[in-house]
Amino acid sequence: MNKQALNPYLPSDEYIADGEPHIFEGRLYIYGSHDSYGGTKFCENDYACWSAPIEDLSDWRHEGIIYRKNQDPKNKKGKMRMFAPDVCKGTDGRYYLYYGLSMLPCISVAVCDTPAGEYEFYGYVRHKNGKLYGTEKGDYFPFDPAVFNDEGKIYLYSGFSPADKLMRFGIDLVSPVKGAKGSQVAELCDDMLTVKCVKPLICGAENSKGTGFEGREFYEASSMRKFGEKYYFIYSSVLSHELAYAVSDYPDRGFVYGGTLHSNGDIGINGNEAALNCWGNNHGSVECINGRYYVFGHRHTYWRECSRQGVAEEIFMDENGWFSSAEMTSCGLNGKPLGLGKYEAGIACNLYAEQGAEKSVFYKSKKKTALHPCIMQTEYNDRTSQIIHNMRDGSVATFKYFECECSELIITAKGRGTVEIFTDINSLPVAKVYVSSSESFESYSVPFGIKRKTAVYMRYSGNGCVDIFGIELK
Repeated sequence: MNKQALNPYLPSDEYIADGEPHIFEGRLYIYGSHDSYGGTKFCENDYACWSAPIEDLSDWRHEGIIYRKNQDPKNKKGKMRMFAPDVCKGTDGRYYLYYGLSMLPCISVAVCDTPAGEYEFYGYVRHKNGKLYGTEKGDYFPFDPAVFNDEGKIYLYSGFSPADKLMRFGIDLVSPVKGAKGSQVAELCDDMLTVKCVKPLICGAENSKGTGFEGREFYEASSMRKFGEKYYFIYSSVLSHELAYAVSDYPDRGFVYGGTLHSNGDIGINGNEAALNCWGNNHGSVECINGRYYVFGHRHTYWRECSRQGVAEEIFMDENGWFSSAEMTSCGLNGKPLGLGKYEAGIACNLYAEQGAEKSVFYKSKKKTALHPCIMQTEYNDRTSQIIHNMRDGSVATFKYFECECSELIITAKGRGTVEIFTDINSLPVAKVYVSSSESFESYSVPFGIKRKTAVYMRYSGNGCVDIFGIELK
């Protein structure tokens, strides 16, 4: 099998969420928050960084821990958590990391001479009068900061503006946030800390009437990019599961709604109304790599919203500068469909029960977890792998896409029942496998041929359940 990029794009035992992709010195770097497998709180770990050469987006390198929670003077005991960060190269050639610490009304900054070295605490973003940004009258709550160097001018974007219907879902939403005004942009001085001026950017739920953002107002997850002569503000809309974008000729004003880039539930993609994954919050951005555009977001595992993994998809820009929406796939950064070889079941891009998929916050409900499948981690054959767990009657797992000459499909699974295999979920199955090993994973082979770009769907039927470890195309 040729080396390929997959989704999730990092190793299957890594849980980097809120990924901000940046190209520095010929490598693609991912900066994000750091969840735990099976975590019940967001961002429990220190910041880790991964990078890959832009010529080979399958060759990821762990850069190690670049910044620790207890390096922040306000968090010497390390009990608070660092939320979604962003990084930019300053005018002095150094790299500056901006982040929020739990729900404190401030933005912290760390600095390093290299993109992924050991960052050192630098200071807090402040107004000229010395007050912390986030505490002055007129400041919006400074959450999920994004930083952007526009030819020497430094812009800081932030905000937290949940619609009322979302307040009940969050673990950390008991906060000083009042109202839902949207996002703000602050221009910074050359010291990368001092605020020159602040202004509103994208509206929130309470002030969107007549703006064109109705129903897709700003919630959180600010990110800024420039492609050509246009500025693209990427953000999580009030729907939570989707990344939306807005476009302007300027970095600090004049944005108009552009559309949806990515939904981790695949909701609204390709005309689909129902969720095809257990969905939750989303955060990421867009990067142009070797002339192709990719949107980076994250998915949810183990029935939880606090155990997230980075995923990426290619998207396309039309001649007028508008982006398409991306469906969830298994191949992500690969640039083409997958070929022959062995794959962990965790690359499934859609996974839902007969009853459909719900928001990923029901891990404490035994009744719901008994019904829904999930991606989970297991130790097998002396390594950590991701499997599909708890496929019940009517559950569907989808792998998109493959394109290769093959004659055989091998499923490694345990449990009891029938796994039907489809290339079109609305047609008849092309093969069936009866899984008969309840105690350990066994491999089952069926004839299987592909003549074109093809999705592979697996639907379980039976009175019990099955776990799927992996698939192989030969």
